[in-house]
Amino acid sequence: MHNELPSILLNAAADEFAKLPGIGKKTALRLVLHLLKQPVADVEKFGNSFIKLRNEIKHCKICNNLSDNDICEICSNSRRNKSIICVVESIRDVLSIEQTQQYSGLYHVLGGIISPMAGVAPSDLNVDLLVQRIKNENIKEILFALNTTMEGETTCYYLYKKISMLNIEITTLARGVNFGDELEYTDELTLGRSILNRQPFIK
Repeated sequence: MHNELPSILLNAAADEFAKLPGIGKKTALRLVLHLLKQPVADVEKFGNSFIKLRNEIKHCKICNNLSDNDICEICSNSRRNKSIICVVESIRDVLSIEQTQQYSGLYHVLGGIISPMAGVAPSDLNVDLLVQRIKNENIKEILFALNTTMEGETTCYYLYKKISMLNIEITTLARGVNFGDELEYTDELTLGRSILNRQPFIK
């Protein structure tokens, strides 16, 4: 790309877009050229929205979800069922489950899953915060909603060992979500049914 573009500025902007997941060099260039056709004010608004996001976004102090405030809208919603916590890997999984409209409890975002190959250890996840929540709040059920990959299963087993003695019900998604599937790419109907038909976690 460096040898084809006539402008260092254009080249630099395209290179930044190309760093995004799923964005190749041709798509990056197309996006930059599109922005160049827009009014300056619109492009400034576009850029400033990301700067503001990066500088001001917070993690909910209760569940670790992304939030504009110290406590996210889900945790602060009095209509949510506060006796159940759905454990997920990331904010993407929260969004996927919320779209099903089949779950009304709270969440706990681990921020990843155990993966020795990727250098992610249990200590890198928000496990201690989850244990504290179970001990300090009136939690009756923990629902594991992690990706059904080997890493996800390993993480579920690790969590089970950490919380199984805390006298709560531990469940997992029904097998409508096939092994190896990621929640983000599971259709809403299948995911919704897997939540409604959740099963006891078997170690």
